[in-house]
Amino acid sequence: MSRVLAMLLVTATLASCSGSGTDGQKTMPPVALVRLKAATSGAVSEQITLYGAAEAGAGATTTLAASEEARIVRILAPVGTRVGSGQLIVQLAPGPTSRLDLIRANSDARAADAAYARAGRLRQDGLVGNGEVEQARAAAATAGATRASLAQRTASLALRAPSGGIVQAITGSPGDIVQPGTSIATIVRDGDVRARFGVDPAVARALRPGQPIRIQGSGGRTVLTVPIDAVDPVVDPQTRLAAVFARLPVGARIGTGEILSASVTTSSVQSLPSVPYAALMDDGGQPYVFVVKNGTARRRDVQTGPIDRQSVAIVAGVKPGDQVVVEGGTAIEDGMKVRTR
Repeated sequence: MSRVLAMLLVTATLASCSGSGTDGQKTMPPVALVRLKAATSGAVSEQITLYGAAEAGAGATTTLAASEEARIVRILAPVGTRVGSGQLIVQLAPGPTSRLDLIRANSDARAADAAYARAGRLRQDGLVGNGEVEQARAAAATAGATRASLAQRTASLALRAPSGGIVQAITGSPGDIVQPGTSIATIVRDGDVRARFGVDPAVARALRPGQPIRIQGSGGRTVLTVPIDAVDPVVDPQTRLAAVFARLPVGARIGTGEILSASVTTSSVQSLPSVPYAALMDDGGQPYVFVVKNGTARRRDVQTGPIDRQSVAIVAGVKPGDQVVVEGGTAIEDGMKVRTR
């Protein structure tokens, strides 16, 4: 009996030692290190970024065309050249047909003048009447007018800028033969350039003419704020976007075709609580934040309103004054203890 009792005492002692070891291995619950900010109540404006390009305004484009068949001799102002009023753009010369027409007109005019002079002499000799002389005079006048018209058209083959602007397009190369009415040069007048931006149709419905839009040129070299000139809600069949237009001032020195970006405010609220944008997290499309109270982080699913670069308006889920996690949120879970940095 004493031997059995001794074995029981050893077993109890071992069990007691084993229990004390387990208690010594207990660990403290994890604590995350975070930074907090209080939700506030203030104005939050939602801004969107638009992309587009500069284009000629309505009625800003002037087309210079050949008045008759001509040959391109020289292009003095290539595409992109800024030109002044009256500056020579393209030098033309009469084409083969035009030269023949002018030669024929000169010959016909000389023959008509000679016939008129001969009719006058014959009238003095009494060989013809006044009717024949008048007929010869009319023929000479007609031939002379034709020659003058062709000569004037030949002289106008030098294409000059009707006003200051930028050469947008040149058709043809030196040596090319162009037909009457062919467009050779296109000029966009100074001060009539506008910006065109593609925009989601739903966003376009929230924009209004006169609303300020901040435009930035390519490379960030030009930044200016101008009012929206017009909003076209008709969707482009290729881009599936509506359009927003803004007139560019002359001082902006932005040429047609230049790539532009812009930012515009689509909505603004002042009565909703807002949190820093850094506090907003996402779970499969469901936005949420962590709200900390008494050292414990609790997940709050939220419904968001307007969003700008710094703040997010919260329609539901957060009250002003709630302490939300703005740093360290990706390392915590609902119900985890936290301490602030």
